[in-house]
Amino acid sequence: MLSNSSITFLKRLLDTPGPSGFESAPARVWRDEARAFAELRADAHGNSMATVKQDGAPTIMLAGHIDEIGVIVQHIDADGFIYISPIGGWDVQVLVGQRIRFASSVGAGDVFGVVGKKPIHLIKPDEREKASKFSDLWVDIGATTREEAEKRLSVGDSGVIDSRTIDFPNNRIVSRSIDDRIGAFVVLEALRRYSERPGEAKVVAVATTQEEISWRGGGAGVCASGLGAQMAIVVDVTFATDHPGIEKKEVGDHPIDSGPVLTRGSIISPVVFEILRSTANDLKLPYTLHAAGRDTGTDADAIHVAREGIATAVLSVPNRYMHSPSELVSLDDLDRAATLIAEACRRVTRETDFTNR
Repeated sequence: MLSNSSITFLKRLLDTPGPSGFESAPARVWRDEARAFAELRADAHGNSMATVKQDGAPTIMLAGHIDEIGVIVQHIDADGFIYISPIGGWDVQVLVGQRIRFASSVGAGDVFGVVGKKPIHLIKPDEREKASKFSDLWVDIGATTREEAEKRLSVGDSGVIDSRTIDFPNNRIVSRSIDDRIGAFVVLEALRRYSERPGEAKVVAVATTQEEISWRGGGAGVCASGLGAQMAIVVDVTFATDHPGIEKKEVGDHPIDSGPVLTRGSIISPVVFEILRSTANDLKLPYTLHAAGRDTGTDADAIHVAREGIATAVLSVPNRYMHSPSELVSLDDLDRAATLIAEACRRVTRETDFTNR
């Protein structure tokens, strides 16, 4: 079970804004937590690395990306209205009517705005069924002129939806940044548990950057190339399948509370997959399987081809309402994921052969 202090840390991490390219604030929260039990360093890309058993072997990389989707100021018009562009993959419809929390670079601190759109009364009937585009929206920060707005915001400032983590019944939480702030949380929680009874391996938990915007590997690719790891476990979210409208024939069956999701196929190392699966079976932890015929859409796609190749697996957490202001996961699933990873790392020794034979 997650401790009260771990849950408090998780909520602080989730509530700290940090879209891709602007991850420094949540990264500081993550490093502050890791400092109590691990050796720390960071790199030029913004990745944060926490290491347990520096002299161990082999080296295992645990990766969870710490960025979230967000918006960026693209233009400020003469009347002080803000026009925004996406950071990451948005369904624009969920932005309509939301409140935005910007991080000002001109000394104004947090700047709040509301997303505006033409009222439905003024939209012609034949246009009402059309989806909104980013160009249809603006953000009102209460300014009346460009000059006033520019005293508070600059082109290039980032923002996120202004929301806070809330508790739900049945040990669940809701947050805008679960994808994938909870991945960064799980790898650090797993490292904390590993530190209490370390095995032979050197284990490095990494809060990686820029996953939501990267087609070239982002921070994970940079970090994997420098760590010299022989094995990696990537923690991300996947689609929960226990709500209306899901086609299980297309995405598999991964309900909330069913435990971590282990990916098979494509780029996944069969050796690392089997370590995870056998560990879960021995611990009697529930889990489900996900098939990936090509890439995984996670940091694993960059990590597994770093250097001479890294034996990589993907462990995911079922997540409802992905890329919305109200993503939902089970705390029990997070706890099971951390338990599984920590024990799997203990089972890796200097004799473990990662060769795919």
